[in-house]
Amino acid sequence: MKIYMARGTYDYLKSIEEKHPEEIMVTMQNTDSALLIHETSGSSVFKEPRSYDVIDSSGTFTDAGFAVLNNIPVTDEGRPLFEHRFKNRAGLIEKEPGFAAIRVLRPLESNTYIILTLWRDEKSYKNWQNSNAYEKAHEKRGTESGIDKTPNIFSSPSYVTQYYIPAEE
Repeated sequence: MKIYMARGTYDYLKSIEEKHPEEIMVTMQNTDSALLIHETSGSSVFKEPRSYDVIDSSGTFTDAGFAVLNNIPVTDEGRPLFEHRFKNRAGLIEKEPGFAAIRVLRPLESNTYIILTLWRDEKSYKNWQNSNAYEKAHEKRGTESGIDKTPNIFSSPSYVTQYYIPAEE
């Protein structure tokens, strides 16, 4: 499975989504930009997308109203360890109220992995951040056994982008 992403104006990206009702797509926006995500085992409908392999997946895009993209730049030598960690995650996030989907995305043309989570709404995401499941998933962060303290894994600091997914009219 692959995920393709394209940026543009919300109206333009939404028109692409509407032209391909048979495809799995979601258009989202924040105050700075809009993003269209296309999930498929086929080829992209975009001319020049950012392309990713889906290395872990759970849930669907249906009923999602809020998206969080954790963008994590990983060195070439760090890729196997990083992927191993996410392929062997506990899977507690799936049990959280308001959870819709998770995709762990391996970049095909860059070094930045994306951990995409989709939620019913922003409140569900914030509730998860304050939950025991979140604490458990991140309990080693900042410790000697945490992946963030392993040398030569990350090529630069990670960053988070968040988007709202307007409800269908």
